[in-house]
Amino acid sequence: MLQRIMDGITASTGTAVRSASLVLGAAFALFIAISFLCAAAFIAVLERYGSVQACLAGAGIFFLLTLIAAGCHWAYRREAEKRAARAAKAAPQSLLNNPMLVATGLQIIKVVGIKRLVPILAIGGLALGLLASRSTGDTSNEPAE
Repeated sequence: MLQRIMDGITASTGTAVRSASLVLGAAFALFIAISFLCAAAFIAVLERYGSVQACLAGAGIFFLLTLIAAGCHWAYRREAEKRAARAAKAAPQSLLNNPMLVATGLQIIKVVGIKRLVPILAIGGLALGLLASRSTGDTSNEPAE
């Protein structure tokens, strides 16, 4: 059984490494292709308008690409913040997350003592349960069978 698990892990790891190497190779080839396209555009502008204009055109194109990338990053970050805010609102807030409340509870336990506090908490829990069962009970006027 352990051998089958190890074989599965080995196979999935091998597949992931092969996939990652293929993606890395494709990204490198794309980088080289874009480099040659930039060089060709630079040479075309250089021959037609001159060296200063070719450099300014290249700088302008890369500045425009930088602005587009920065805008995409800004939009993605803003969407991530909105998602985090929605998730924080949807998550139930626990009273145990408040450190001041936990510290107060520990001080009360220290002052009152755990042996005296357990019966008080048990009675309080019973009262809360009875109160909750009364408020969620059936309020119709029909007699119970």
